[in-house]
Amino acid sequence: MALLMKMISLSLLFFLTSSTILFTSSIAQDLPQNFVDAHNAARAQVGVGPVSWDETVANYAQQYANQHINDCQMVHSNGPYGENLAWSSADLSGTNAVQMWVNEKQFYDYASNSCVRSECRHYTQVVWKNSVKIGCAKVECNNNGGTFITCNYDPSGNYVNQRPY
Repeated sequence: MALLMKMISLSLLFFLTSSTILFTSSIAQDLPQNFVDAHNAARAQVGVGPVSWDETVANYAQQYANQHINDCQMVHSNGPYGENLAWSSADLSGTNAVQMWVNEKQFYDYASNSCVRSECRHYTQVVWKNSVKIGCAKVECNNNGGTFITCNYDPSGNYVNQRPY
């Protein structure tokens, strides 16, 4: 009986340890530092200084994300900050959302300061040299189980006739 109890105890410990590791890894790419690091990696590639996390901007992002938890509609807030939105029908990490925006770099033509396709404005906001504070938020959508992510930038970027860097 003692051996059985020890085996159950070890199994439970393994389950708890494994669950903790799984839980930790599922949120590991959604922490503020992960958003900051993903942005700063892209910014460093083009010689732009780093961004830092700002609680005021993050609170704005969280409040806006919470407003879309029931519908996850990709509608910009038109608020005081620059903004990138991402949606996925599956779980999307914050790091992967930033990478999606950075992948639009291929559509940005620096020489003409224009988008070859309209999908590069997310990228240019990520690397906008004057945007130095960010705040991001992620919610799981109630209507379909998808993910809605917003990152906000202060000061905002993407001004007409200005280059991001």
